[in-house]
Amino acid sequence: MTIWIILIVCSYLLGSVPSSYLAARSRGIDLRKDGTQQVGGGNLWRTTSRKLGLIVGIFDFFKGMLMVLIAWRLGLDAGQQLAVGLAAVVGHNWSVFLRFHGGRGVATSLGIIIILPLINDITPWATVAFFAIGAAVAVFTRRTPVPILVGMVILPIASAISREPLSVTIGFLAMALIIIIKRLTAQPATEARSIGMGHLLLNRLLFDRDIGDRTVWVHRKHVPKKGKKE
Repeated sequence: MTIWIILIVCSYLLGSVPSSYLAARSRGIDLRKDGTQQVGGGNLWRTTSRKLGLIVGIFDFFKGMLMVLIAWRLGLDAGQQLAVGLAAVVGHNWSVFLRFHGGRGVATSLGIIIILPLINDITPWATVAFFAIGAAVAVFTRRTPVPILVGMVILPIASAISREPLSVTIGFLAMALIIIIKRLTAQPATEARSIGMGHLLLNRLLFDRDIGDRTVWVHRKHVPKKGKKE
């Protein structure tokens, strides 16, 4: 139990490393004020360069996977490994180094979803369902937020149908909730002031943005509050 708790804390701290933020700052850009204002690889990709975004995205992808592998090597079961990995997702989304600001945790979650069935005696069907159904939805929507949402919802359902350990199914459910909660609780944008709360939450849930116009959302600029000096 002590090892498990230590790993969870270490995983949270590793997940909290704001790699996207630091990479952008090296180019003189504050991701919290530019583009989608998300501290993640996608916003980094759009505001700096694809190369830099890809490098950071790979780091984000492997940090959750790494912690799961460490937990596995230390003899923790699949449910405990998943909990350790989820701590990295939480750290990425609510980084202690950025006053609990952060990205969406998608890349980190993907790493966990892939590695878990490869190193444990559990079925891969939840992982297969996530990617297969997510890809099918992506073909129709041609956008990533909806496929990610659908895949995350399917993940615990497929896990339960496959009769995987209850701890694993609960872990996948927690992962889906973490992604959804992060979308719904994002800092409101100036452009969203004229939108009703119901419409705003629906936009966030389905499209991971406050407004319908994706182009305006992706290229928006930070507007300081009245009377506040930058």
